[in-house]
Amino acid sequence: MNTNSQNSSQRILSIDIVRGLTLLLMLFVNDLYMPGVPAWLGHTEMNYDGMGLADWVFPSFLFMVGISIPYAIEARRRRGSSDLAIAGHILWRTLSLICIGVALLNAGRLNPEMTGITSSTWRWLFYLFLFMLWNNYPRESRYALLFKVLKAIGFIGIVVLLAIFRAGTPEDPQWLVASWWGILGLIGWGYVVAALTSLATRGSLIGAVVVWAIFFGLNCLSSAGVNDWAVSLRPILGTVLQGNTPMIVLTGLVTGTYFMRSSHDKRRKMWTLVVAGVVSIVAGFVLRNWYIISKILATPSWGLICNGISLLLLALVFYRTDICGRTRYTSLLSTTGRNSMTTYLAPSVLYSAIALLPFRLLFYKQPDSALLAICGSAAWAIAMAYFSILLEKLHIKLKL
Repeated sequence: MNTNSQNSSQRILSIDIVRGLTLLLMLFVNDLYMPGVPAWLGHTEMNYDGMGLADWVFPSFLFMVGISIPYAIEARRRRGSSDLAIAGHILWRTLSLICIGVALLNAGRLNPEMTGITSSTWRWLFYLFLFMLWNNYPRESRYALLFKVLKAIGFIGIVVLLAIFRAGTPEDPQWLVASWWGILGLIGWGYVVAALTSLATRGSLIGAVVVWAIFFGLNCLSSAGVNDWAVSLRPILGTVLQGNTPMIVLTGLVTGTYFMRSSHDKRRKMWTLVVAGVVSIVAGFVLRNWYIISKILATPSWGLICNGISLLLLALVFYRTDICGRTRYTSLLSTTGRNSMTTYLAPSVLYSAIALLPFRLLFYKQPDSALLAICGSAAWAIAMAYFSILLEKLHIKLKL
């Protein structure tokens, strides 16, 4: 492989590694028991001007989602898929992510007496059927009929769980509601904007930058309360009109398109990432004069700073792995990064199962010792990464 060039068919190792690192950190902060733990590891309050580690982790994953989009579309085109077929896949994947996100977000609202099962049992069954339906089964296998049956059971099971779901009270029964869509729902909304942008512009770098600027503008207007004219569209398209989530994913799309289309050598690409990262962070702090840094408010200052950190981290890993060729101790991260959906959701299956146990298994989740809570959550994250690798070896891997 020529170390001074990069074409679209070559895999960039640093992308998988950074995605894997982001996933590990997501598992870590999601599991962390916050009382007594240093504030810089968690989320900041809504109106507080600042951010902690947990406030950057999810935007970093959104950024990595965007980077992968041009490569995924190019791969489908090489396999002979038409743009119409690719658009259909994008919309199906988006709908799946949004529906799963909304369903899981509502699990905590479930009324056991009205539904007939507890919230923990409903959630665990939903995850089980989810893996049965969306598992990436082997294409050529003597168990092909069994796999079809499992997919059918998964589909029917999810339909039944959604049908019996009830929240509220007998006097005021409620079904699923969409508030902030959940993590997977946000990924879906950001993904559909960036993926359709890449598809419509035929992978144009300039086109991606223009669309990025549009959504950055929407984010600024929304944070300033200027685009209230769109209030009637917000119940469904609020995440898109708010601009922040699409802007972050589009930052990744611009980066991935640059990597794939540019004829620059690897070192120049690395320095481009560094400059872009520094500019993004500086711009974020400049905007701090008008918008506080807030994840919950999804301000443009917060988004730009998160993008800048992600760009600098990618530049560092890109230099170490793709330029210097140092890949030792990265196998766990790269494998995790290639198996992102399973890595993220598989721990939730275990969480739901653990919640059904009559005894307390996760002993480190307590407020008295911050060190025990941090070490326990770090061990859990690493264990879940290995768990997803084990599942992959057993041919259990989500593919939406």
